[in-house]
Amino acid sequence: MLKVVLDNKDGNVWDISRIVADVSWKTSRMGKAGSLDFTLIKTASDQEPLFKYSNGDIVHVQMQDGTNVFYGYIFSIDSGSSETVNITCYDQLRYLMASETCVWTNIKASEVVQKIAADFDLKLGRIDDTGYLIPSVHEDNQKLMDIICKALDLTLINTGKNYVFFDDFGALSVRNVEDFLLDFIIGDYSLMTDFSHRVSIDSDTYNVIKLYKDNQETGKREIYEAHDSVNIAKWGVLQLYQSVDENMNYAQINEMLTNLSAIKNRETRSLKIEALGDIRVQGGRYVRIQIAEYGINQPFLVDECTHRFNGVDHTMSLELRVI
Repeated sequence: MLKVVLDNKDGNVWDISRIVADVSWKTSRMGKAGSLDFTLIKTASDQEPLFKYSNGDIVHVQMQDGTNVFYGYIFSIDSGSSETVNITCYDQLRYLMASETCVWTNIKASEVVQKIAADFDLKLGRIDDTGYLIPSVHEDNQKLMDIICKALDLTLINTGKNYVFFDDFGALSVRNVEDFLLDFIIGDYSLMTDFSHRVSIDSDTYNVIKLYKDNQETGKREIYEAHDSVNIAKWGVLQLYQSVDENMNYAQINEMLTNLSAIKNRETRSLKIEALGDIRVQGGRYVRIQIAEYGINQPFLVDECTHRFNGVDHTMSLELRVI
């Protein structure tokens, strides 16, 4: 089902499909590198004398029909007395765990990605224009991944537009999540084998939102507030209190309040689903879910997706949420 290729970067390229097993590929919507874990048989009969594997080697995986799955690099090799070796690989996002100090003004999240990629010699793919100009970015000794994620979060808060950042088979990409609504259904009669459902106000739900900035001219702190009395009566006061850039004007702050209220003033709904595998499902994609018992029939955003391949068996585990 899978074609797994190992590139030693020394001119030797090996098709290792027949000596790997228990392949697991995991992707996340934001903040984590894509990973590939597999077991390699050390003394397979068809193994050539020059065959070797080392940290930093390139591993790329495709379906037998040529569909790209994973392109990354070996980061750990675990072996012992048994005839198998456990290998973990990560895609380019792993290199964004490095820390740096960045100071920019009036910059888009898409431009943040482009600048960081250029500075760290990372390959770029399609980068959608995220539009929103972040007034200032001042990050001191922060992980590059966190800097990028924060820029994308600020774009979501200020525009309502959600972008996914991922490694597209060896090329960093930024895409609007609306481009990734998959054209099939997972649910009662399609692919799903098990599920769990959670509705909560315990995490990331707020019905009072206060934004503040310190006015340097008056020496006073200005507070801007939005609240929902109906949900306060139902849930009690759940308050979010955070600062905004001092250069934002009233209209910009008011728009931010509106967007935050739309995003935060609601129950969070999450699903975990076990299903037969479909390689098109990845972190950051939308997929329609149908579960009659809970009246669910709508697209969910894939927060995390783990594909497992064992011989001809292909299954997947999904963590999803409403956006």
